[in-house]
Amino acid sequence: QVQLADSGGGLVQPGGSLRLSCAASGSRFRFYTMAWYRQAPGKQRELVAVITSDGSTNYADSVKGRFAISRDNSKNTVYLQMNSLKPEDTAVYYCNAAINRADYWGRGTQVTVSS
Repeated sequence: QVQLADSGGGLVQPGGSLRLSCAASGSRFRFYTMAWYRQAPGKQRELVAVITSDGSTNYADSVKGRFAISRDNSKNTVYLQMNSLKPEDTAVYYCNAAINRADYWGRGTQVTVSS
């Protein structure tokens, strides 16, 4: 079992920035592919960004150039730096670990972009 603790959400004005963090339990974090998903009210959960164990990244088209995913294996933590935030980025953001065909999820952190 892997436990994920995501945090860092909040209320921010359009154009602002936030950094989300996700701390994972266990000793094998460096081998995991980690991702951030989000779910807005009335919408399906969608993939935002993913980072593999070797550091390769991929992003949803809607966040390319504005968001950056990174990881610190020494801290068992993955980050999502979000810049130039827009109202349509408002959602609950979830950390995800894909391990041996199983998905593990954080509890989610609310991001609200509003003036």
